Amino acid sequence: MPRNGEDARRRLQQAALDLFLERGYEATTTAEIAARAGVTERTFFRHFPDKREALFHGEEAFRAALADAVLAAPADLGPMDALRLAFCSVEPVLVANRSFSEPRHALIARTPALQERVLTKTAGLVDGLAQALRRRGLAQPAAALAAQVGMAAFSHAIQAWADDPTSSLESHLGRAFDELRGLSGTRNATASAD
Repeated sequence: MPRNGEDARRRLQQAALDLFLERGYEATTTAEIAARAGVTERTFFRHFPDKREALFHGEEAFRAALADAVLAAPADLGPMDALRLAFCSVEPVLVANRSFSEPRHALIARTPALQERVLTKTAGLVDGLAQALRRRGLAQPAAALAAQVGMAAFSHAIQAWADDPTSSLESHLGRAFDELRGLSGTRNATASAD
């Protein structure tokens, strides 16, 4: 019986995550992932270029969704508010993927090869956000800085949301961006003592 491509991709992703958690990332092969998912290794490589990517499928669509949301933000919003709105807009996607994302996050935290991939993916997200901010008229250096700081606030909010899922991601984002505003208006305690 032929299998739906999206169904096979999801099963491969889940099989990869399960095996990485059971055996470790390095000790798991693509053949084992394919077998656990009930497909051939050739099918695995039709969906993913390597075993790391089984955990990161959808990043390009996520990057595009964030950039589109920045561009769609009301023109009168400043860059940080546009970023916050964009991050809030992807909450439904993150909620839908939470059962996969949380164990994936734990796996990444203990796997250097995956941490390296996260850094590359995050750099791509920051670049996409900076490009969107430039299209909104923000100059290059400021757009890059805003995207980096915004991504740091987003990461902070994601971690807070993982620690406290009783509040929405939007609430955690609000607190993170409020903290940023507070930090930018506070003088360094050692500087004021001079």
